[in-house]
Amino acid sequence: MFIKKLTVGPLGANCYLAADEETREAIIIDPGAEGEKIQRLIEKERIIPAYIVNTHGHIDHIGANGYLKGRLDGIKISIHEADAKMLTDPAQNLSDWAGGGMELLPPADILLKDGDEVSFGKLSLRVVHTPGHTPGGICLVTEGKVFTGDTLFAGSVGRTDLPGGSMDLLRTAIREKLLTLPDGTIIYPGHGPTSTIGEERAGNPFV
Repeated sequence: MFIKKLTVGPLGANCYLAADEETREAIIIDPGAEGEKIQRLIEKERIIPAYIVNTHGHIDHIGANGYLKGRLDGIKISIHEADAKMLTDPAQNLSDWAGGGMELLPPADILLKDGDEVSFGKLSLRVVHTPGHTPGGICLVTEGKVFTGDTLFAGSVGRTDLPGGSMDLLRTAIREKLLTLPDGTIIYPGHGPTSTIGEERAGNPFV
């Protein structure tokens, strides 16, 4: 799997391009801002995105959805069903709080559930529902890798003091669905550097 990370927007969110190296088919995970920057990297790497996957519905992870959907033929936006309304509601996605300008974001084309597969080329990622940061937060798992959105960071976890947040739910999801992965599994979080499941099991004070 070919993975490229871009850090975008004023909140420094991580956007990932994940592609099948053979077919060049790809997905865009959390295009939170700077759509032009993301599009330039897509063109540079000559990959063909089929889906945008939002790990949750906050502004810093969905902000470039509309820009990219309008410029990439046939691309579909996907998000967990519990966060779907956040895409088009500035109050829920926190864009009102951040200064507005998000009212024209498009709705989801695909509503995800726990256990779904997101496939591109010969690869696929399994959707794991990890509520707590938001009701519909998800992680995307494949062998040796997990994209954790704002569920789990290197040395920290996503904040739970925003609407729909729950520290109890977040800790339960991390312990039961992420810390059960092999120690060597690389974590690609929504903010900050990469880590591994083993490192977080051993040293993350929140879990």
